[in-house]
Amino acid sequence: QVNVVESGGGSVQPGESLTLSCAASGRILSMNNMGWYRQAPGKEREFVASISWSAGTTNYADSVRGRFTMSRDNAKKTAFLRMDRLKPEDTAVYYCTADIVVRGGSRRTVGGQGTQVTVFS
Repeated sequence: QVNVVESGGGSVQPGESLTLSCAASGRILSMNNMGWYRQAPGKEREFVASISWSAGTTNYADSVRGRFTMSRDNAKKTAFLRMDRLKPEDTAVYYCTADIVVRGGSRRTVGGQGTQVTVFS
């Protein structure tokens, strides 16, 4: 059993900041990468950011590059998404996914339930 749990969402004013956390737990042998996605009401889910677990290489959507920063804590199997200068269009449910190798050697992608971020317009 592997779980991914997001936290840190909330409601803020434009220009303010939030930091989301994504913690993976369970029978994990190794981590490959973690990613953040978001889905706004009436829209499709879109990619936000990702990080490779070994090298820490990050990748961002154009809409958030320069405002969002993804990092990780290897020991805690936790990734963070620091979101600065938030805009109303950042309002969405933010989902985390973990690309992992479980005990037994198989590779899996596990997602969380999401955390709501609301930026008042």
